Amino acid sequence: MKKEKFTYEKSGVNINAADNFVKFISSISTKNKGKKKFQNIGGFGSISNIPKDIKKPKIVACTDGVGTKVEIANTLNKFDTIGIDLVAMSVNDLIVQGAKPLLFLDYISINKIDLKKLKSILKGIVKGCKISNCELVGGETAEMPGTYAKGKFDIAGFAVGIVDGNKILDKKNIKKNDLILAVPSNGIHSNGYSLVRYVLKKNNINFKNNKFLKKELIKPTKIYVNEILNLIKNKLLNSCANITGGGLEDNIKRVIPDGLSADIDLDKIKTKKIFKWLKQNNINDEEMLKTFNCGVGFCLIIKPQNLKKISKFFSKEFEPYVIGKITLSKKKIKLNGKIDWS
Repeated sequence: MKKEKFTYEKSGVNINAADNFVKFISSISTKNKGKKKFQNIGGFGSISNIPKDIKKPKIVACTDGVGTKVEIANTLNKFDTIGIDLVAMSVNDLIVQGAKPLLFLDYISINKIDLKKLKSILKGIVKGCKISNCELVGGETAEMPGTYAKGKFDIAGFAVGIVDGNKILDKKNIKKNDLILAVPSNGIHSNGYSLVRYVLKKNNINFKNNKFLKKELIKPTKIYVNEILNLIKNKLLNSCANITGGGLEDNIKRVIPDGLSADIDLDKIKTKKIFKWLKQNNINDEEMLKTFNCGVGFCLIIKPQNLKKISKFFSKEFEPYVIGKITLSKKKIKLNGKIDWS
């Protein structure tokens, strides 16, 4: 009896399909390259120039994923926006320290290479990079049969930025009586989706047939790069915080120095319909605030005299508004009042 010849493809890994995807990535990278000198896709590592106009360059690096929002994409069979989410989750962290995003790399792990799905994800990543003005310099796609169930996948992103050592946004910039501004989110962004999906499951809600939920749950995370970098360029920003997992409290207190407190009035927050819908599904205020951004995607800490100068850098939808101020206290954050969920 002739013995079966074992191959990598028989184990579930298709190298030819992966090679075809790399060719697709290379073609997109070339189109979006502009005057960049190096061709990075397909090599073992990526090479990039450090901008010459920065006197004391410091590298800032971030990594993140989109969590179980990938399951929403799977359910809707819509994959062209979660790549934007992936970029947003890293570059929105980079700018907190004043860094300009330069490079982005992605990692996609999947049960079986599905070129249509992967191409759709990548188009979103390219769009996210374009919005944040950074370059997609490489990535990795891993076909992992046995690790992921049929049709399942995960994505992660890695971003590198640069900031002048003299212009890093530091806690020491924050002073008593500085104002705290909320920059609106455009929805849930990419945090809290395990709770969202739990609510959907427990209430037996088929969101594929709900026009409102279908739109809201797949909406890509707002990228704040251009607005924040313009504020920094015009010396209008003392500090800032990206409101992601952990909500307002956990994220704002990360940038507050000892001896000062972020005194926030929750009743000033302009929340959104999707959070009001979630609140109605048996989630208490405390859980809402520590799980979701609740309508505040980003926070700015500024000098009071700069308030009127801020709005011109934002579209009307994302115009910042005051939700609190910096006070003297040993407690780094105080949440006063309640969000109006009505």
